[in-house]
Amino acid sequence: MALSSDDLSGTQALVIDSNPTSRAILVTQLREFGVGRVAQSSRIADARRQLETQRYDVVLCEHYFQDSASSGQDLLDDLRRNQLLPFSTVFIMVTFEATYAKVAEAAESALDSYLLKPHRASSLEFRLRQARDRKVSLESIFEAIEVEDFEKAAELCLERFKTRGEYWLYAARIGAELLLRVGRHQEAQQLYQAVIDAQTLPWAKLGVARSMVESGQKANAVTMLEKMVSEDPQYSDAYDVLGRVHMELGNFEQARAVYKTANELTPTSISRLQNLATITFYAGDWEEAEKLLARTTRMGRDSKMFDTQTLVLLAFTRLENHHAKALQHCHDDLAQLAEKALDPARHARQTDIVNTLLLIQDSQFSRVVSTLRAMAQRVRDPEFDFESASNLLILIGLMSLKSIQLDEVTYLIDALGLRFCTSRPMSELLASGVAKQPEYAQRIRDCQVRISKATDDALTLSLRGDPTAAFDRLVESGEATRNAKLIETAYLVHQRYEAKIQDAPMRAETIGKLRTLYSTANLRQTVGAPARQAGGLVLRTSSRVTPERRTVPRPEPQTQLQPEVQPHPETDSDPA
Repeated sequence: MALSSDDLSGTQALVIDSNPTSRAILVTQLREFGVGRVAQSSRIADARRQLETQRYDVVLCEHYFQDSASSGQDLLDDLRRNQLLPFSTVFIMVTFEATYAKVAEAAESALDSYLLKPHRASSLEFRLRQARDRKVSLESIFEAIEVEDFEKAAELCLERFKTRGEYWLYAARIGAELLLRVGRHQEAQQLYQAVIDAQTLPWAKLGVARSMVESGQKANAVTMLEKMVSEDPQYSDAYDVLGRVHMELGNFEQARAVYKTANELTPTSISRLQNLATITFYAGDWEEAEKLLARTTRMGRDSKMFDTQTLVLLAFTRLENHHAKALQHCHDDLAQLAEKALDPARHARQTDIVNTLLLIQDSQFSRVVSTLRAMAQRVRDPEFDFESASNLLILIGLMSLKSIQLDEVTYLIDALGLRFCTSRPMSELLASGVAKQPEYAQRIRDCQVRISKATDDALTLSLRGDPTAAFDRLVESGEATRNAKLIETAYLVHQRYEAKIQDAPMRAETIGKLRTLYSTANLRQTVGAPARQAGGLVLRTSSRVTPERRTVPRPEPQTQLQPEVQPHPETDSDPA
């Protein structure tokens, strides 16, 4: 339905303000403007729940909340990052002059407008209608995004930017996000740079860094991001991106330090606390991780921003620390969240892990072994992802510590490693789950070496003038292992040497099927469920698919592997 910037009778508004007098004034003013329905909230936590369950056309939010560590900006950031605030919603921050500078710095990154207190009704109405007018002006772009026609939406944004049409700067930001999403990283970087040249803005500088990350210029991105946070130590989104880059580079301790800083800047951000808790867990500090994971659960369990992987990691720490009743609470919380699960299959896999931990706690070891063998049967399924592999390896490590014997454990570790070792950082993250069993961790690292050698050997064939053999070698290895790096490298070989590859259309169909099944989601370093691109606008769509799930990053050509790995001792063939 088309938006109207004038008629507000069909709109719904939410006023968030802890001061009852101020809140009443804002409610009255909105009603005088003709807003159809006005709800109100005095606390950030209550407002978050309302915004997660109800769609509002207008949100007026105070920046400062007395006796609360959370601010209106924190709320807005979390909502934007987790795709819980649609483009059509107008979000206006209200604040006293003392906090104006802080709000103004963040204004261009997410706000539709801001307003200083005390204010006149006419000032609020002007800003509200101006923001609505911008929504109307950009409606064609929003409609294309909603139906996931990202190429069309990007072109509309680029045209408006080039012609300096109405709201061209805002359109440029949306356009850059779209270009990143569809994999046009260099164009996105150029667009961000053009914005900087026209008007230096923090979000544009951050966009350049993000484009560098997407196009593989990670070292340059780190340099730029470190300069940004040194110039503006309060720019929390820059820390998000910097933490992500360190993760992708395998610098886990640096990532932990960065996430800790981001969490200290915004202590009530559920997403940032989850990041810090998760990286602390993988760093091996389970005692501190349990505290952080438990705090995340208390703060965010009822929020849509809460990732249930938090409960799985918390369950691991509680078994290790002999907190029996607390472990049962993880199981109960996970069961309560089953109905809300966006991905029931993922939730079921997580539940299986926690149920197995309860069996270990009750010393039902024969059932533990049977359950693990059942899990091993799913290792080669398309939906079995990196998170599942990591959880299973951590479980294997705990079983070993409890002296629970599984004869085929090395075959299972190899199957997991050969499938999910797509880069050194991802291999190290997997290895961290079995860090207390050095021989298991080494097997994971050996898998990474074998994958790299397999890729290198195949690429050598293409360099020697036989791209068909290179492609076939990569496909054979990719089918055997389900390794995303091998599959993506085969695709790149086909793209580059299509004219020289025999039966190219047939082979294109083969690699297309493999990419669809195994490669898209498994090439990037992830901590928990990827919900957004740090530092960017959220491109809300009807299916709520995240950028990481929709674009296929180009792997850094390195290297190969071979035959199929079965998680059972009957299969004696060595996969590499």
